[in-house]
Amino acid sequence: MFKRIDQSSRFGRMLESLSSGLAKRRGLPIIIGIGLVIVAFIAQILNLLAPSSFWEWLWAISLHVGLITALIGIVVAEPLGR
Repeated sequence: MFKRIDQSSRFGRMLESLSSGLAKRRGLPIIIGIGLVIVAFIAQILNLLAPSSFWEWLWAISLHVGLITALIGIVVAEPLGR
Protein backbone atom coordinates (compact mmCIF):
# COMPACT_ATOMS: atom_id res chain seq x y z
CA MET A 1 0.00 0.00 0.00
CA PHE A 2 2.75 2.47 0.91
CA LYS A 3 4.58 1.63 -2.28
CA ARG A 4 1.59 2.84 -4.30
CA ILE A 5 1.50 6.07 -2.27
CA ASP A 6 5.24 6.62 -2.76
CA GLN A 7 4.96 6.10 -6.51
CA SER A 8 1.88 8.29 -6.89
CA SER A 9 2.65 11.35 -9.03
CA ARG A 10 -0.45 13.12 -7.72
CA PHE A 11 0.73 12.72 -4.12
CA GLY A 12 4.21 13.87 -5.12
CA ARG A 13 2.88 17.04 -6.75
CA MET A 14 0.68 17.77 -3.74
CA LEU A 15 3.58 17.29 -1.33
CA GLU A 16 5.87 19.46 -3.47
CA SER A 17 3.35 22.31 -3.68
CA LEU A 18 2.71 22.10 0.06
CA SER A 19 6.41 22.22 0.87
CA SER A 20 7.12 25.12 -1.50
CA GLY A 21 4.12 27.03 -0.13
CA LEU A 22 5.25 26.50 3.45
CA ALA A 23 8.82 27.48 2.54
CA LYS A 24 7.53 30.91 1.54
CA ARG A 25 5.46 31.23 4.73
CA ARG A 26 7.48 29.30 7.32
CA GLY A 27 5.82 30.96 10.31
CA LEU A 28 2.23 30.44 9.18
CA PRO A 29 1.59 27.14 11.03
CA ILE A 30 3.00 28.68 14.21
CA ILE A 31 0.74 31.74 13.87
CA ILE A 32 -2.29 29.53 13.22
CA GLY A 33 -1.42 27.43 16.29
CA ILE A 34 -1.08 30.52 18.48
CA GLY A 35 -4.42 31.78 17.18
CA LEU A 36 -6.10 28.51 18.08
CA VAL A 37 -4.58 28.59 21.58
CA ILE A 38 -6.00 32.12 22.01
CA VAL A 39 -9.41 30.85 20.89
CA ALA A 40 -9.09 28.08 23.50
CA PHE A 41 -8.27 30.64 26.19
CA ILE A 42 -11.35 32.71 25.31
CA ALA A 43 -13.52 29.58 25.24
CA GLN A 44 -12.25 28.62 28.69
CA ILE A 45 -13.12 32.06 30.09
CA LEU A 46 -16.60 31.89 28.53
CA ASN A 47 -17.05 28.41 29.98
CA LEU A 48 -16.24 29.75 33.45
CA LEU A 49 -18.80 32.55 33.02
CA ALA A 50 -21.55 30.41 31.48
CA PRO A 51 -20.82 26.67 31.77
CA SER A 52 -21.72 24.78 28.63
CA SER A 53 -20.56 21.59 26.98
CA PHE A 54 -20.03 23.54 23.74
CA TRP A 55 -17.40 25.78 25.38
CA GLU A 56 -15.68 22.71 26.88
CA TRP A 57 -15.50 20.97 23.51
CA LEU A 58 -14.33 24.14 21.76
CA TRP A 59 -11.66 24.64 24.42
CA ALA A 60 -10.38 21.08 24.22
CA ILE A 61 -10.34 20.82 20.44
CA SER A 62 -8.87 24.25 19.71
CA LEU A 63 -6.21 23.93 22.41
CA HIS A 64 -4.95 20.56 21.28
CA VAL A 65 -5.14 21.25 17.55
CA GLY A 66 -3.41 24.60 18.14
CA LEU A 67 -0.57 23.04 20.11
CA ILE A 68 -0.05 20.28 17.55
CA THR A 69 -0.12 22.79 14.67
CA ALA A 70 2.38 25.10 16.36
CA LEU A 71 4.73 22.24 17.24
CA ILE A 72 4.64 20.87 13.70
CA GLY A 73 5.29 24.40 12.44
CA ILE A 74 8.35 24.69 14.66
CA VAL A 75 9.69 21.30 13.57
CA VAL A 76 9.09 21.95 9.86
CA ALA A 77 10.33 25.57 9.78
CA GLU A 78 14.04 24.74 9.91
CA PRO A 79 14.23 22.02 7.22
CA LEU A 80 12.31 24.20 4.76
CA GLY A 81 15.01 26.86 4.98
CA ARG A 82 14.82 30.24 3.34
